Amino acid sequence: MSWTFLSNHGHVAVQLAKNPDIKVAELAKLIGVTERHISTVINDLREAGYLEVSKDGRNNRYRLLVDGPLRHNAESYKTLQDLLHVFADE
Repeated sequence: MSWTFLSNHGHVAVQLAKNPDIKVAELAKLIGVTERHISTVINDLREAGYLEVSKDGRNNRYRLLVDGPLRHNAESYKTLQDLLHVFADE
């Protein structure tokens, strides 16, 4: 597969919306990238204000902040929630 309709950031957001307690290793396997890349994507989403990360014992818990606009100018009139809504019925 040479390309997909979503970036890795989009794939991570979709998976975190489905399972906020998912482990980095599980995310990496689902998306098909390294754990290090998942950590970079999570950090990007956190720094951009789309994700909060909290500790639950030894594990992380993720909370998407879905009211922010999508980042590309062509879609900035839509929010992260609008994008996630597409995948809600899976």
